[in-house]
Amino acid sequence: MTGRQPVTAGLDGSPESLAAVDWAAREALRRELPLHLVHVFDRPSRPSGLPEIDAPAQRERDALDRAVLRISTAYPDLGILDEEVPGSPVRELLAAAAYSTLCVLGSRGLGALTGALVGSVAAAVAARASCPVVLVRADERPWAQRRDQVPGPHGPVVLGLDLDHPCDELLEFAFVTAALRGAPLHVLHAWAVPLAPGADAPVLAKSHLLTAALAPWRHKFPATQVTERLPHGAAGRRLVDATPAAGLLVLGRRIAAGPHFGATAHAVIHHATSPVAIVPHR
Repeated sequence: MTGRQPVTAGLDGSPESLAAVDWAAREALRRELPLHLVHVFDRPSRPSGLPEIDAPAQRERDALDRAVLRISTAYPDLGILDEEVPGSPVRELLAAAAYSTLCVLGSRGLGALTGALVGSVAAAVAARASCPVVLVRADERPWAQRRDQVPGPHGPVVLGLDLDHPCDELLEFAFVTAALRGAPLHVLHAWAVPLAPGADAPVLAKSHLLTAALAPWRHKFPATQVTERLPHGAAGRRLVDATPAAGLLVLGRRIAAGPHFGATAHAVIHHATSPVAIVPHR
């Protein structure tokens, strides 16, 4: 391991966390960073003599060992640190995120009854972490489909951009991520102001703002293909609609807003079908 801040992945033995570990491994390779696997347990570290406590704890420890073996076999050039930490999953993952370039966690995807993302730990960490957090579904790509070191992108990186707060942290993360994948970047700003028939002034004004916000980043990343999109409608719905074809959806989270999500981010993380990156910014 080096002194560079790693890509950290939380692991609890679930299919969602295994998908997150694999996603994190590939991202660490792209960024030429080490991978830090964290298994947080709130059970006694020593056998208690109670099967209902010891058996689940052993299964989780075995899952960590199996994940390390699979990752090291699939990606032999990747530096890996695996760690078991007792305590609260949210607290310990937030502590690990403070020393990470990126934190990757599994989400349970769409609930069968409500269509809502299930996973209170992932949501709590994503709402509070000091580094970007990526939420990955279990069906992102099965282990059996891995055949090369760093598979190509499934689709474009989609950035949901608030033109009132087009911050550098968010734009940099989206452009760097797209460039590392060799993927196009689709920048989407949705707006829901009612339009009178034939009124195009709001569209033109927003188009000028979007072009201006992206200009310096296009200059820094000339090889990245960038598409600007200004769909009319609720931002959450338009972003969710973009996820089936996306390789990654990127959203910002204003630190000043506190440890909770706005309506748009809430809708996206509960209904997106692609991995979602939540990037904290001022």
